[in-house]
Order: sequence, then C-alpha cells, then structure tokens
Amino acid sequence: MMVEPTGGSGGSCSSTGCITDLNRQCPSELRDGSGAACKSACEAFGTPKCKPSVYSEMFKSACPRAYSYAYDDASSTFTCGGADYVITFCPSSTR
Repeated sequence: MMVEPTGGSGGSCSSTGCITDLNRQCPSELRDGSGAACKSACEAFGTPKCKPSVYSEMFKSACPRAYSYAYDDASSTFTCGGADYVITFCPSSTR
C-alpha cells in the first residue's frame, strides 16, 4: 500500500508505504493458520515487546518507510497538515 499526500504543509509531506509483498518472505513462525497472511512478532508470540527484533529488521529492510514494530517513530512517522491523500493498494514497483 502507498499513501501519497497532495497539497498540505508540515515537516514531512512525503509518500510512505511499501511495494513489497511481505507475505512471500514471511517466516513460517509468523504465518497465520492458512498461510495467507503474516502476523507481527508481537501478535504471533503474544508479547507486547516494543523493540526492534530480527523480524522487524527483515520487514524494515523490505519497507524502509513503513512501521516495522511499535514505536518505530524515527523513520516512519510523517506529519503533513491540510493535505489530501491518495491511497493505492497493490502499487506497482514502477510508480
């Protein structure tokens, strides 16, 4: 999914999201029962840890501008006041 602001102002009016299919590289221990989705490590292991892990680092590597663990604010928080947003599901890698 990609989120692109149009117009607006603020500290960071830039696009964010991820074009990588994370389900394809999901570790088996994070797969849901049917294998159709990938859970967060916190959900899969039932722990509310808010620190980076080997799992969050894998996701961060694939999608550097997206949240990969709770409180991943340093590189994944964007503020843009007064903007409209275009949300694209399943964006192409050429966009």
